[in-house]
Amino acid sequence: MNERLQLALTAPVDHPAFPGHFPGQPILPGAALLDLAIVALQRALGVEAGTVRIASAKFLKPVGPGSALALSAEAAKAGSWHCTLSDTAGATVAQCELSLETAE
Repeated sequence: MNERLQLALTAPVDHPAFPGHFPGQPILPGAALLDLAIVALQRALGVEAGTVRIASAKFLKPVGPGSALALSAEAAKAGSWHCTLSDTAGATVAQCELSLETAE
């Protein structure tokens, strides 16, 4: 059985990275984008924050302040997840494979 999740996310307008990344043309850094996805996935699964292992990540399109995103996550082998983040037009902005480990 493959578990699939569809979640809605928004890049916070007031994210502290925007003023310096990049002034006049703010782009959410990849690490911050992954964090949004990880936190949303943990909440949806009811998993407490713990170790996250990122096997791969690819950033394909910039994400600006207030951008609405769709997170599609599919369970893979041994607790890992294949995730795709898309914008409202359906274009893929990022992909990653990660594993969540619960806090002990």
